[in-house]
Amino acid sequence: MSNNDASGIYHRADVYEAFYRGRGKDYEGESTTVIKAIRERNDGASSLLDIACGTGSHLRYFAEEFDCTGLDISEEMLDLARKNVPSVPVQLGDMRRFKLGRSFDAITCMFSSISYLDSAEDLGRALKCFTRHLNDGGVIVVEPWWFPEKFIPGYVSGDVVTVDRRTISRVSYSIRDLSCSVRNSMASSMEVHYIVADANSGVQHFTDTHVMCLFARQEYENAFAEAGCSVEYLESDQPTPGLFVGVKAGTR
Repeated sequence: MSNNDASGIYHRADVYEAFYRGRGKDYEGESTTVIKAIRERNDGASSLLDIACGTGSHLRYFAEEFDCTGLDISEEMLDLARKNVPSVPVQLGDMRRFKLGRSFDAITCMFSSISYLDSAEDLGRALKCFTRHLNDGGVIVVEPWWFPEKFIPGYVSGDVVTVDRRTISRVSYSIRDLSCSVRNSMASSMEVHYIVADANSGVQHFTDTHVMCLFARQEYENAFAEAGCSVEYLESDQPTPGLFVGVKAGTR
C-alpha cells in the first residue's frame, strides 16, 4: 500500500471514531444496504469478513446478521474495534496478502478503503486475495473512491463536532495528484487538518495527507472478473461513490 499506511488519523482511532460519530455518518443505514445486496445474491450467507474494518462501526451491524471477522492494517483501529464489538474476532492484515485459513460467504470493504492501494495491479491482487477467502457463490461488496470523471479537483470540506466534551474540527482540501508515487494510476491527494480540544489536553493540531487512487469503473470491473467474479455496480442516491457487488463463480 502507499505511504498513507502511517497516516496520522489512523493512529488516533479515538479521534477518528468520535469525529464520524459526531458528524452523523450513517453506519447503520450503510450496513443495511450492504446486507440487502448480499441477501439478494446469497440468501443463505452466514459468515462475513469485513476488510479495513476500522473501529468496527459497520461490524456492529453486520454481526447482527452474520458470524463476523474483521481485518485492518492499523493496530490502533483494531484495539478500539475489540472494545466496540468484543464478540467479533479481529486481526491485523494487509488486504493484498492476508491468510486467515478459512473462507466466508460474504466479504466487505467499505469507506473507500480499497483506494489506498497503489495501482490497478494491487487492486487485482487484493480482489484475488478476497476471492481466495470466499466460498463459491459468495458475495464481495466494495465501496470505491470516486471515478476520475466524478472527482472534483479543489474540493474543500469542513466540519466541527463536539463529542464527549471534546471538540474536533476537520478541514480537507483535495486535488488531482499527477506527481505522486502511485504507479500507473491517476490519484487524488487530500490534505486534512484536525484541531482537537478538550479540558484535559488543551488544543492539539495534526495533519494527514491521503493519496487515494482514482480507479476507473473498468479497472474495478476488470479486477473482479480476473478474480473469478461477476460484478454489478450500484449507483447511490446519496453523495457517495456507490458500491461494487461481485459474486464468485460456482454453486453455493
